[in-house]
Amino acid sequence: MIASLSLGALLGLACLLLLASPWPYLAPLVVVGMFGLALLYRRTGWGLLGICALVPFEGLFKDSSFSAAKLLGASLILILLFKLLMRQIGETRLRSNLWRALLPFLLCLLLSLMYSENLGVSLGSLRELAVGLVLFFVTLLIGREVNLLMLCRLLALSVAATCVIALFSAKYQVGGRAIGLLQDANYFALLIAMAVPPAILLALRERHWPLRLFWAGVTLTLMAGMTKTDSRSGLLVVLFTIAIGAWHYRHRLQRLRPKHLGFVMFAVAIVVPLGIAALPADYVARIQSLSLLKSGSHSADTSLGRRTSYLVVGGQMIRENPLLGSGLGTFPIHYAQTGFASGFSENMNEPDLYRRAHNTYLELFSELGIPGGLSFVALLLMGLRNFERARIAWLHKGQQDQADIATHLGLSLLALAVFLLFLSAPNHKYLWIFLALSSVLRRQAEAPQSHPYKEARS
Repeated sequence: MIASLSLGALLGLACLLLLASPWPYLAPLVVVGMFGLALLYRRTGWGLLGICALVPFEGLFKDSSFSAAKLLGASLILILLFKLLMRQIGETRLRSNLWRALLPFLLCLLLSLMYSENLGVSLGSLRELAVGLVLFFVTLLIGREVNLLMLCRLLALSVAATCVIALFSAKYQVGGRAIGLLQDANYFALLIAMAVPPAILLALRERHWPLRLFWAGVTLTLMAGMTKTDSRSGLLVVLFTIAIGAWHYRHRLQRLRPKHLGFVMFAVAIVVPLGIAALPADYVARIQSLSLLKSGSHSADTSLGRRTSYLVVGGQMIRENPLLGSGLGTFPIHYAQTGFASGFSENMNEPDLYRRAHNTYLELFSELGIPGGLSFVALLLMGLRNFERARIAWLHKGQQDQADIATHLGLSLLALAVFLLFLSAPNHKYLWIFLALSSVLRRQAEAPQSHPYKEARS
């Protein structure tokens, strides 16, 4: 009763203040906001789903101090803090085997920050990384309340929607490469690579052919978006994860009869040539340029030469500061001081000298030192292992649907982990959300009284 009166008084005061302000038209939004908070309080899992769905659209709010994702995240954090204080959520939810790798990583991060060569830059990078760490805690607390199939639907649909926008609007392309609603084609390719496994899962598990065709169309849209990004690493990562996913479904090949083999070979003979023919000529030329790696000649491909220069600079930084690194976020400063920066600048009128390593592992090893880099690698390996153990546990219990979900979410994390070899994104929201989800799923799968996952049919 007291809480209701306090909430009502707070609501009335907020409305009166807005009515007396220069923005009286915002007063009704207070009621809407309070209703949203009440709904989020009851369904905290929806908040995490909303954050995941909004990640592909973050580019729309890059210049805004307030955005839907920030407002949703702040509200979710406040609600969870209140629930922890009121003991409505047990601290046992924070238990995770990932702490064995995360705590050393945080310790190395703190020590590197103390001895950073540029404290201001390191603090700015730490602020960006802190968002991912907060989402890790949030996901550990409410991960069991998340509808995993809905997560797969929102991830596939939100990324596919940005693919459609990028395919048909030159505004969201740079130099002919699709960037979606982001600022870089490779970041966009990362989102697509993570969305392909959930889209394939939804296409495989649907029993009604119209829905199966719909999710197959979503998958094809994602693949079309990948080709438009001209990302060679993105295509390789997608093919790699699809090949590993096929191993999970190898038992289904036993259903094939000799009479079906001819149809399968006929379908492959049609689909493979059509897929190759559908690839843009420029994209095929970029993929063929990877043959330069065998010969050791990078001069014909500026991108490969630039990535080689990152390895040279990063290796030098590791040799100079092997234990604590040079400080978080300082790789671009070191790179700008070398001749590579001006030599590989894409615009000589306005040289872009401060470039990241385009390799998360190289960047962390050079900025945090070898112990910090090894802790980050261990964290990712443990996350992948968690998905694998969850899959095995559910298979032993005969829960094939749950095992499929764990497999495809694990493939999304695997796609991200491999993609980090070609991209600097240690603060990526999906990275920390999926790491925490891996721990939550493993605990659910290995629990003695594990209940089957119930899908909320929409």
